[in-house]
Amino acid sequence: MNQNDTRKPDIVLILNDDMGYSDLGCYGGEIQTPNLDRLAANGLRFTQFYNTARCSPSRASLLTGLHPHQTGVGVLTYDMGPEGYAGNLGKNCVTIPQALKAAQYKTYMSGKWHVASNLTEPTDTWPMQRGFDEFFGTIIGAGSFYDPNTLTRGNENIEHEARDDKDFFYTDAISDQAADYIREHARLHPDQPFFEYVAYTAPHWPLHAHDEDIAKYKGRFDQGWDALRAERLKRLIGAGILKPQWALSERDPTQPPWTEAQEKAWLLRCMEVYAAQVDRMDQGIGRIIDALEETGRLDNTFIIFLSDNGACAEDIPEGVTVDELVNKLMIAKARTRAGDEIHFGNNPAIMPGPENTYQSYGVAWANLSNTPFRLYKHWIHEGGISTPLICHWPRGIKEKGGIRHAPGYLPDIMATLLDIAGTPYPQSWEGNPVAPLEGSSLRPLFDADGLDRPPMFWEHEGNAAVRIGKWKLVRNYPGPWELYDMEEDRTELHDLAGRHPDRVRDMAAQYETWAARCGVLPREKVLAIMKAQSSAPAFWEKEGE
Repeated sequence: MNQNDTRKPDIVLILNDDMGYSDLGCYGGEIQTPNLDRLAANGLRFTQFYNTARCSPSRASLLTGLHPHQTGVGVLTYDMGPEGYAGNLGKNCVTIPQALKAAQYKTYMSGKWHVASNLTEPTDTWPMQRGFDEFFGTIIGAGSFYDPNTLTRGNENIEHEARDDKDFFYTDAISDQAADYIREHARLHPDQPFFEYVAYTAPHWPLHAHDEDIAKYKGRFDQGWDALRAERLKRLIGAGILKPQWALSERDPTQPPWTEAQEKAWLLRCMEVYAAQVDRMDQGIGRIIDALEETGRLDNTFIIFLSDNGACAEDIPEGVTVDELVNKLMIAKARTRAGDEIHFGNNPAIMPGPENTYQSYGVAWANLSNTPFRLYKHWIHEGGISTPLICHWPRGIKEKGGIRHAPGYLPDIMATLLDIAGTPYPQSWEGNPVAPLEGSSLRPLFDADGLDRPPMFWEHEGNAAVRIGKWKLVRNYPGPWELYDMEEDRTELHDLAGRHPDRVRDMAAQYETWAARCGVLPREKVLAIMKAQSSAPAFWEKEGE
């Protein structure tokens, strides 16, 4: 690339699905992720960046720079009636691609959308209607990697393409389409900047992976979750990502020590398939990087990678009905492409990986994925909201392999991208006023670390938190507020609420003010509406409670 080129930076935003804080190699994990490790070694890793604890709300917040309730996606993409819980992006928010249009960006998306309640008919909440020039992916939030529901190009359903292609695998398709968009853009629009959103479903259940990828991890997890959690913590401390005084949280109390675990062959296979899912994603990210290099655009491309929530401890129970998974959620199909019956549920007699299985990896492995933190997806404790964040931009980030400890969260992404693109945040969309941007730009952190920022707030299904400086007030619904010093105890082992009642009252009052401003409803009211409307299958409601 010509060093005198003054074109605005290209942007590639990569989001993966349900991956824990410490799974990547560059964040202490055992999984082979050489391409993400390369981005980290030549860019920055953030240690205290936060998501919003669940798929849809995180995507809504990421795309708009607002809190999820402000966008209409307070829980998931079910219509729960009141404002803030419609399950759709509302008209009072704009997306990153919509905002970047003012700076003449071309916009592309490959992957999972999951911020629209209508899964079959295009609406003003679909990707093409919310700023993307090109879209390939799924509207729904989860499903088979071999034959995904709601596979769409533009506004047209193309599920037949997966059914007719014996080699189709969704992770590969997302990666290859993203790489193709880059090459096509360089050919057709070489002088324009582009924004590309790459939204993987890996490693969200079901556990689907290629045999050759699974084989790479044979024996890698045989030590079991207890020993591996301790090893990960040691590597995280050695890398400067975590502080030595942050002790490892206890093993999830519902899970046995590895030495007492039953069905170990099946348990190990679950983790091996999960690792293979992340591995396959990293392979695809390598192809995206290759496309940027081939087109001469890597040097001035800002690449961001993060996860939408902490690791997922959801079990798919044996005996879950096809009706629950297929008819109501549309996240699965009753049969494989070859017509074989799909086996739903975590049955240790059936090894995960093939197309005719539909399983998850469970609580204990999710506990490993979130090392060293407590709890998981759905919760606002560190295990639910902590994500790796990698930023790579050779032209704009001079430090190679830097670590940043400054806290940040999803609304900051929109602010950061508009900052580097030199583009103002829109005040209206189609005649509707747009809510003010909630995030702060991370760009000053590219040069040096820093800790000053406005308070951060979260709520999901009654679980809630506010962080102000080093203090975090957090609640596991319907329990009381807990208070932690994030400088001394980020693993949240020593609740200081009893020692600092005045601080708890003040932070709780600030939370309530924020919740009222952003349209957060009490969890009891949301549950009542959800059950009255039969918005989700029984096992799904149980997970949410």
